[in-house]
Amino acid sequence: MTDTVSTPRLWNDEQRNQMQGLLAHADSVELKLSVPDTDHRSTVTALDLDPLKADMVQVWFFDTPELDLNRGGVIARVRRTRTRDDAVVKLRPVDPDKLSPELRARSGFGVEIDASPEGFVCSGRLKESLKAGTVRRAILRGKPPRRLFDKHQRAFFEEAAPAGVTLDDVSPLGPITVLKLKFVPKGFDRKMVAELWMYPDGSRILELSTKCEPNDAFAVAQETRGFLEGQGIDLSGVQQTKTKSALEYFASELTGQEAS
Repeated sequence: MTDTVSTPRLWNDEQRNQMQGLLAHADSVELKLSVPDTDHRSTVTALDLDPLKADMVQVWFFDTPELDLNRGGVIARVRRTRTRDDAVVKLRPVDPDKLSPELRARSGFGVEIDASPEGFVCSGRLKESLKAGTVRRAILRGKPPRRLFDKHQRAFFEEAAPAGVTLDDVSPLGPITVLKLKFVPKGFDRKMVAELWMYPDGSRILELSTKCEPNDAFAVAQETRGFLEGQGIDLSGVQQTKTKSALEYFASELTGQEAS
């Protein structure tokens, strides 16, 4: 499918060329859009989102008070729902050509491209499922963060983390409560996800996303943009980053506790 006059292309030529070079090495692409605060209600109405059908999720990140991991491009996080928990170690940006064949072949590992109207980032993530209740028990009992990650994740972390930072040096940052709704909007034959991240200070981030195969990324991005704009959803707003917002909020809280 080619670009149309009515729906301008996402990303400039340089960005598209860079992304094209990564797509051949990626396992999946996730197209994301954060919706401005003022448009949350109209977006829910336009897409006929039913909050009562959403899953509730709790998310914790692990980092130092100075966010050394985040600055080094490393994300360690755990997540819990009513029925399952999981743990992830992620490195971004990542050059897929520099990843070992052994890591690429490991179960739970994937190379992802996250793309928004402002640009994209390529990441490598190693995910492990946990039994339901594992995360809550560990957090409440103050167990060391390394207990939530398996030996392969710990090795991946140690290889990627900034010098001198170990899983014994980080603190849990969270939780963030998230409402996550999977849906297929009327008039658009693609599965989408709406996530509402609710921060303790009352602020919120609403993100819409859809996943696709790397070979379909440009076409799906164009189709998705055309559909959302047709529903009156603004794609020109400043894109808020869920992870960065969470890390900065809880790190400032942690720093305040240490100061007192």
